[in-house]
Amino acid sequence: MKMLYEKMLLCRRFEEKAAVAYGTGKIGGFCHLYIGQEAVAAGALCMLRKTDYAIAAYREHAHAILKGIDPKYVMAELYGKVTGSSRGKGGSMHIFDMDCRFLGGHGIVGGQIPIAAGAGFSIKYRKTDDVVVCFFGEGAIHQGVFHESMNLAALWHLPVIFICENNRYGMGTSLERASSIYDLSKKALAYEMERGVVDGMDAVNVWERVSEAVDYARHTKKPTLLEARTYRFRGHSMSDPATYRTKDELNEMKSRDPISLQKELLVAQKLVDEAWFEEVDKKVKAEMEVVMRFAEESPDPDLAELHDHVLVEPEEQSQREGAKSDG
Repeated sequence: MKMLYEKMLLCRRFEEKAAVAYGTGKIGGFCHLYIGQEAVAAGALCMLRKTDYAIAAYREHAHAILKGIDPKYVMAELYGKVTGSSRGKGGSMHIFDMDCRFLGGHGIVGGQIPIAAGAGFSIKYRKTDDVVVCFFGEGAIHQGVFHESMNLAALWHLPVIFICENNRYGMGTSLERASSIYDLSKKALAYEMERGVVDGMDAVNVWERVSEAVDYARHTKKPTLLEARTYRFRGHSMSDPATYRTKDELNEMKSRDPISLQKELLVAQKLVDEAWFEEVDKKVKAEMEVVMRFAEESPDPDLAELHDHVLVEPEEQSQREGAKSDG
């Protein structure tokens, strides 16, 4: 439980720094912050093996960090620097690291869902017991690819945990205006798939339910759909003032800030004292200083490599696979 608090705090401080950098023009393009939703990624990713896969949409800074990418490489990617995880070519929405088995960062709504099914098929084909955890927003659940992927995952017994992060708004459209049902986990019923609803503001609840789904996938190769009910404290993107919701609603949800809830839990169970929180805060601040200095001081990509690393060349793929088999 202590680890969950530390991981969520790191992600929160990372995005607060990113927001400041975006406001001063140091980060270009779009930037979608995850502030408020940290319990979902922390609870879901902290128990995975290094060989398991994760894939997400465009609000994925926390997922990338929690799957193992060094935060300094993630921030450098936001800055468009050559030291970024995608060499500065992906930006905020396309963070990727095959060594950490983090398959992106996808800008197309729902585009990552069939890729997750494909990764699940790869696991089954290679006869390993790894799993795939696929994150997407509730706005993606009405896309055709969601249903096609769910059908094939259930039909072919693919070890994929589909996690719908329901933050109640698809950009500025509320769930109630976009969905004919409220319990989105019921979508799994059409495919006779395991399902569940979790409190997406409670990292321990997420951890417990996703642990069950991961164990189920490892042993049966079958998928699960989980709906994590959560809330983003910021607008859809940095340019969104979020005027479609009231201040009362926002304040009500902030009263269930996942980091504050985790702190209250740790105190209530007498697992730590105030000095521990101060030490964690100091450690995270020190790490963020390193992260920001690395991003600021890293060089821009050379224009000569503009078209490099866009597609995987057969020789490059062969070398990667050869290196792994040797290692």
